Amino acid sequence: MKILVAAKRVIDPDARIKLLPDGSGVDVQSVEYKVNPFCENAIEEALALKEEHDAEVVIVSIGPDDVTPTIRSGLAMGADRGIRVESEDAALDSDLVARILAGVFKHEGDVDIVLLGKQAVDGDNNQVGQLLAQYLELPQACFASEVKVSGGSATVTREVDGGLETLELPLPAVITADLRLNEPRYASLPGIMKAKRKPIDELSLADLGITDTALKVEVVRLEEPPARHAGVMVESVDQLIDKLVNVAKVL
Repeated sequence: MKILVAAKRVIDPDARIKLLPDGSGVDVQSVEYKVNPFCENAIEEALALKEEHDAEVVIVSIGPDDVTPTIRSGLAMGADRGIRVESEDAALDSDLVARILAGVFKHEGDVDIVLLGKQAVDGDNNQVGQLLAQYLELPQACFASEVKVSGGSATVTREVDGGLETLELPLPAVITADLRLNEPRYASLPGIMKAKRKPIDELSLADLGITDTALKVEVVRLEEPPARHAGVMVESVDQLIDKLVNVAKVL
């Protein structure tokens, strides 16, 4: 069994970011990156399946050389090898990422499961998994809270608005991980040392046969949220109600 896991680096959600003066993006000198939390769940689930089914786990990340630590973190957790597809962050959107991952799937061959985080916490788009399944014409199960593999199929419990839904998918299939799927393990010191020796292949878009790099979604400008105004002290309940009705318009 071969499991392909997509891992994305995102700006640390706890970091205080600064925008470039022209609003064209984030000042990357002011931030630190970490592995997208949902991607960590996907990696953990792949490793659990590896232990149960003796699978090969391949970590895939897209971006400049700076994303290599993201791949190494997955290798330190226990993945077997990595793939980095060369690209600039600003030259990507959900559709192109899905097409790149589809190219990696075909390039690798014999992939049984593609695991992704259900969304990245920077854009919160929740699109890549669904687009990937469509491009590969594979069955999909999103927001997985439990995954079981037996024979040539996967049984996935997923969270929906009304509760839980259980799907049975023939393999190969695309599965996206929710936070409730598992608790990602910490990389051990031996794992970190071994990760330095594990191979990371580097591919270009040309290697994957991707020539159309036009973006369907483009970020035009970023702006800081408006500053919060100071509160107002009121002298009576009647004045408070008046403010809520006529000023805040919440009643």
